[in-house]
Amino acid sequence: MPTTGERFARAVSIMAKLRGPGGCPWDREQTFDSIKPYTLEETYEVLEAIDNRDWNELPGELGDLLLQVLFYSEMAAENKRFSIDDVLDRLSSKLVDRHPHVFGNVTAESSAEVLRNWEAIKAEEKKKRLEAGGGNSAKEQKPESVLAGVSATMPALLEAHKLSSRAAHVGFDWPEIGGLFDKLQEETTELQEELKHLPAPARPVARGIAGSGQPQVPEELRHRLEEELGDLFFVLVNIARYLSLDSESALKKANRKFKRRFQWMEDQLRASGRAPQQATTDELESLWQQAKQQEQSSNRK
Repeated sequence: MPTTGERFARAVSIMAKLRGPGGCPWDREQTFDSIKPYTLEETYEVLEAIDNRDWNELPGELGDLLLQVLFYSEMAAENKRFSIDDVLDRLSSKLVDRHPHVFGNVTAESSAEVLRNWEAIKAEEKKKRLEAGGGNSAKEQKPESVLAGVSATMPALLEAHKLSSRAAHVGFDWPEIGGLFDKLQEETTELQEELKHLPAPARPVARGIAGSGQPQVPEELRHRLEEELGDLFFVLVNIARYLSLDSESALKKANRKFKRRFQWMEDQLRASGRAPQQATTDELESLWQQAKQQEQSSNRK
């Protein structure tokens, strides 16, 4: 029976062969930029398998995600930038250094203390890297923001969660969840006030392409509406964070629930020889309520 190390070494060698002379033409053509979309796709497939509690599928999805790491590392090794060994060494060192309560003499009695220690250690590591680099620019000398390191390229819900979490770690947070719901009402009211400036009618008057039948919204008003809607989303993400919930996962599940119910409605209409666009609004609402009731009944069984 091969060891874990031997299995890992085999995967590394397979990746090297795929990229090497006589290897796979497609694999050899790939670059860091061309592989990025696959990395994102594989990450979402891992998350979907977890959400579905598909334990048979999850090992395969995790393997696909690990492949991305091996791919990047092999391409970097070919250019003598770094290797998979450097990746593993950095990971092991980081895990040990950032868990002094496990591998050192630091005490951490709660998850909150662990997170505070983690952020402090990260800040110290960044300071040492700057000092080692010998940089003297104004940017390097400026004290680092608590929000530094939160990538603007990540999904917006995740970015909002991370930004608010960083701020909360230094005490900038609501003392209790009731304040968040007050803020939610405040932001809802502000959005409703802006909606009063919409040219009438303020809702679609015809079916078809999304937005058809709606009046053109002046650009300045559109920007204000977008800003208010963004504030509303930000508060909702904070409510999720306060409850230790993942807003991205919550929205994904809501999307799947909507899809299930809407497709059930389509099935009922198809059985009578019709499509959704041939049903009245009242019929669609009635079917939607039936879909909800049926799903709720199934969940209680």
